[in-house]
Amino acid sequence: MEIVYALAIGVLTGSGVWLLLRPRTFQVIMGLSLLSYAVNLFIFGMGRLAVGGAPIIDAIKQADPSLYDDPVPQALVLTAIVIGFATTALFLVVLLASRGLTGNDHVDGDRDSDEAES
Repeated sequence: MEIVYALAIGVLTGSGVWLLLRPRTFQVIMGLSLLSYAVNLFIFGMGRLAVGGAPIIDAIKQADPSLYDDPVPQALVLTAIVIGFATTALFLVVLLASRGLTGNDHVDGDRDSDEAES
């Protein structure tokens, strides 16, 4: 399970970095989103991957706390998902406003280099 988890984080990170290096604004926004998903998975994985673990420690049984899931990374990831969604929505609004004002969706604003390639 750990190898699949590590591969998922690697693929998301690699795809996010590749999209960040693209010239179009929408591709950069999608790259940032993929990178945030990769970081969320990484933080979530730091809370120990345990299948079938009990979420709450029973005070009566006095169980070993190392056998239970850590709720802090789960709370951090949940907060990061909400913040990431709001940030992506803000970026998309700024993208649409920039596209409407300039008539261009390039990151650097240079439209001539794209026309020269075509």
